[in-house]
Amino acid sequence: MVARFSIVLAVVGLAYAGLLFHLYQLQLTNGSTYVARAEAQYAASEVLKAERGTIYFTDRNGNKLPAVANKDFPLVFAVPKVLQDAPAAAQTLATILDQPAADLAKKLLKSSSTYELLARKASDEVARRVEELNTKGIYVTAVPERFYPFGAVASHLLGFVGPDRVGLGESGHYGVEEFYDSDLKGTSGLVKDAKVVAPQAGKNLTLTIDPNVQKEAERTLANLLQAHNAPGGSVIIEEPKTGRILAMTSSPGFDPNDYAAANIKDFLNPATQQIYEPGSVFKLLTMAAGIDAGKITPATTFYDSGSLTLNGRTIRNWDLKAHGTVSMTNVIELSINTGAAFAERQTGDQTFRNYLTAFGIPEKTGIDLPGELKGDLRNLNPGARSIAFATASYGQGVAVTPLQLVNMIAAIANGGKLMRPYVNAELEPKEVRTVIGPETARAVTAMMVSAVDKAAIATIKGYSLAGKTGTALVPDFVHGGYTDNVIDSYVGFGPTSDPWFIVLIKLNEPVGAPHAAETVVPAFRDLAQFILTYYNVPPDRLDPN
Repeated sequence: MVARFSIVLAVVGLAYAGLLFHLYQLQLTNGSTYVARAEAQYAASEVLKAERGTIYFTDRNGNKLPAVANKDFPLVFAVPKVLQDAPAAAQTLATILDQPAADLAKKLLKSSSTYELLARKASDEVARRVEELNTKGIYVTAVPERFYPFGAVASHLLGFVGPDRVGLGESGHYGVEEFYDSDLKGTSGLVKDAKVVAPQAGKNLTLTIDPNVQKEAERTLANLLQAHNAPGGSVIIEEPKTGRILAMTSSPGFDPNDYAAANIKDFLNPATQQIYEPGSVFKLLTMAAGIDAGKITPATTFYDSGSLTLNGRTIRNWDLKAHGTVSMTNVIELSINTGAAFAERQTGDQTFRNYLTAFGIPEKTGIDLPGELKGDLRNLNPGARSIAFATASYGQGVAVTPLQLVNMIAAIANGGKLMRPYVNAELEPKEVRTVIGPETARAVTAMMVSAVDKAAIATIKGYSLAGKTGTALVPDFVHGGYTDNVIDSYVGFGPTSDPWFIVLIKLNEPVGAPHAAETVVPAFRDLAQFILTYYNVPPDRLDPN
């Protein structure tokens, strides 16, 4: 018994001695290696980095669906301080990471460095091959990175997360990732007096964007681009009463999961960061100004000879026809350029410009997205010639962003109130100002309904819909004047008794320069039908239309 006990003591003693020897090796012999790797892993695993807030879409039932989340991805890093053969490691890693060996060598030869990032968001295959090297000083860890489950869906609106401008961390770029960056990124942790102060996670962000409506808008735009071989376009869907944006998409877009593969020019949001001449959609604002100022009514008539000459320049109608005696409602129905010019001249140049200013063209809408542009009314300065105001009456020579356009027509839909559009669901609706009276809004709406009913392309049985086309010539910025290319637009809302939605569809330079009635109007009808069905909107018409 004593002998057995002595044997046990001896074994325990040897094990304890082995443990002490191992600790000695860790602390003294290999201490610097493990300390260096520990320091590096602290940086690589981004322990001190705050978890970025999740961004959610919201469907019709108020359910939240992650549009942007955080997901663990392999990260390859080096600890040059303990790397034994940097040139050889660079050559080996070059083929695995698909990076120039010279670039890798620059990082690996920093003998005093304890952390060098080699590959972020590496694939599982790359991570496996690096780990199989079993090279001291080259490691793989898992770190949370931004992940966009829907890929390119709503890419302009969401933006992406990438290196910040000083190269010391990450920040949001474009879209809500940039606009709400300070809220989303939280507060990083730090090491102070040998103690770790834990990071604070960023705030979550819930958007007004409905994922189902967004995807339908993107499908609609993609079909239009393919059918008409167009290089780009935009679709915006807004709630007229509140300014809530339900969908916003433009093409070309990009995949925020792989933004480095995209063209940098595609990061800008065309819906808010590009202006264009809208064409005949603008006639709605011209009529609203004239009616609200008491200068015309929907029944006011004039004689259309088919052309109008001012300051040595001649305006003609898009169909090159003379329509004879017509009312202002007919002007909207038939989209008569000379009729819009008549309405503007009746209103008066300064009054006309004042209304366009009230509608918000020379200012930003105030949407919570970065880099928004404002419209351009510079051609309508006090010394401008009559021809400038005449062409502006039908949307040439003035420029707006797509968001400005849909938001201005939303003021007609909601009874005359210009609203601030927004995408953060926590914001409250905000009225900017009243731009026209409710009677004017009803009158212009009735003119739009008449245009939809008579054209019969956008009608939906059981619903009263209002709409207006626009086919605008694209300016020639090199030689002056205009090209033969066009931009087709359509703005429509409904049901007019209680508008649930307003839609803008914009198609850039369709091949063959077809009119909007042939391109975007049928697309509007299909999209409007989807929205009415999706939200289960009750019909507001009992007539056969």
